[in-house]
Amino acid sequence: MSTELESAIEQDLEPDFDREPQYRALSPAAVLALGLGLLSGLAFFDWVWAVFPAVGIVAGITAWRRIRSRPGELTGAPLAILGVVLSLACWVGGWGLLAYEYATEVPDGFARISYEELQPDTNTVGEYFPASAMELDGKQVFIKGYIYPTEQKTGIKQFTLCRDQGTCCFGGNPKLTDRIQVRVSDVRGINFNTWQNRVAGIFRVRPNNDPTGMAAIYYLDEARVIQ
Repeated sequence: MSTELESAIEQDLEPDFDREPQYRALSPAAVLALGLGLLSGLAFFDWVWAVFPAVGIVAGITAWRRIRSRPGELTGAPLAILGVVLSLACWVGGWGLLAYEYATEVPDGFARISYEELQPDTNTVGEYFPASAMELDGKQVFIKGYIYPTEQKTGIKQFTLCRDQGTCCFGGNPKLTDRIQVRVSDVRGINFNTWQNRVAGIFRVRPNNDPTGMAAIYYLDEARVIQ
């Protein structure tokens, strides 16, 4: 009996060199889901970056399903799950933070406006600014935009606020209704930056009589840049 037991043990302990280990490929979709999950942190900075967590969730779920249906061929389920968790957390957290900032960023007594309200009707000949802009004249408004680059970098007391970076910061020349001349109330001025600024002030409309077309028609007086 003992001889048979010893023989069985020896057979179990004997390595099987003929048996090849089964190779399982790492799911590319799982790797993609993790990468998108890491990039999803950008969703905390702007609404547009929500595309990363949205795609990351889809990629992660797709990868997880493929791995489950082909367990003998694919691996990487933990990466897919982690990608989904990161993407979902950043999506919910980022949009929650941005929604809170949007709801609380306008100072009391000021009205939020956008550059869309300042554009003339292209179908109306000779209209340089719309009636909606004139209705804002003299009112306290809040608007976001980018500082047009100048040689002065610190202590800036007057600057041009542009609609977007495409026409402002890369050598473009924004049209009149896409820029606002801002006069800062703080005697110390502000420093130049390349991010989107939140500005509150008294809106003014002053028809442009400059034959070169370079003078502004929209102004923000007694303005402050909200950090």
